[in-house]
Amino acid sequence: MPSIGLAVTLGGRVPIGRGLGASATARVGLLVALNELTRAGLDRHQLLTLATTLEGHPDNASPALFGGFTVSGLTLGTVRCLRFKVSPRLKLVTLIPRFQISTETARKLVPSVFSKADTAHSLNRAALVTAAFASGQYEQLRGLFDDRVHQPFRRRLIPQLTRVLRAGEKAGAIGGWLSGSGSAIMCLTLAQTHAVARAMHAELPDSEIRLLSPDNRGAVIL
Repeated sequence: MPSIGLAVTLGGRVPIGRGLGASATARVGLLVALNELTRAGLDRHQLLTLATTLEGHPDNASPALFGGFTVSGLTLGTVRCLRFKVSPRLKLVTLIPRFQISTETARKLVPSVFSKADTAHSLNRAALVTAAFASGQYEQLRGLFDDRVHQPFRRRLIPQLTRVLRAGEKAGAIGGWLSGSGSAIMCLTLAQTHAVARAMHAELPDSEIRLLSPDNRGAVIL
């Protein structure tokens, strides 16, 4: 691999400290750019392995690199990733508060031990959500975002969370969730996108609303 000298300037529209994967986006972007500049010839799986090493986990790096809906994890020291395309009919109404949340602070609020009932509930929801996306049966996602593992504990950092999610669902969203550790809140829609956005924003006016569409391309060289 040749040695090169360069200066890097990072920019973009992914806000920092909102649970939207800003760090993974930056790392994946830089790895893809360096791979191109140095003609290293690394494939996407090798790039994901490097990004996972930098991030500590592949959760955010996988969709940033591959696009679409990804399920990834470490198995016997190897990163495994499965990817599915997502229909452009889906929209992600994203409410971005002005305040940031520290990932470390949010992690400390989550207990280290869960009950058998909550663990079984989480595994069931993860399986159903994945099956719905993999099969394109998006209406089957209704009622599947009733998380018991992190949202109830991180709610103290975002007191408006429950009200925002309920408002979005009442306005027509399939469901919603806290994005990562927050502070961004997302609602998934197939219709009534603007009504959902207005309803969510009304509960937390000091915030930004973005209407996002799925990206099936992932990282690209322009």
